[in-house]
Amino acid sequence: MVKLLIGEKGSGKTKKLLEYVDSALRNSKGNVVCVEKDDLLRYQVSYRVRLIAASNYGISGYETFYGFLSGLCAGDHDITDILVDATLKIGGRDYEELAKFLEKISRLSDLTGTVFTFTISTATEKLPEKIFKICTIE
Repeated sequence: MVKLLIGEKGSGKTKKLLEYVDSALRNSKGNVVCVEKDDLLRYQVSYRVRLIAASNYGISGYETFYGFLSGLCAGDHDITDILVDATLKIGGRDYEELAKFLEKISRLSDLTGTVFTFTISTATEKLPEKIFKICTIE
């Protein structure tokens, strides 16, 4: 399952994502991972959550981002949830590339059973329709 938290900057997506992180941690029988662009959430996320700053690993662009996320899943079969803040800052603002990325993530989710949640900082109407066919909007 792929979930999206969509809204303009300042609309409360990160706060809601942090609530999702806490909920996933309470309900997971495995590991929870939170990915962000930079190291900003360090003091807001429980120490039991694997917090990763994408910039520390040179991740930029959707191909690299997909490879990183699939590598996380391949390396730890106990990951139940991966939650990502600032998706467009990591992958870029090309919405067609975002749609292709989310299609691949949906297949990865089906393969691994991992639930992915992404924040998307833009207006809903700017996104391609195919995104809404493969993702759940929260």
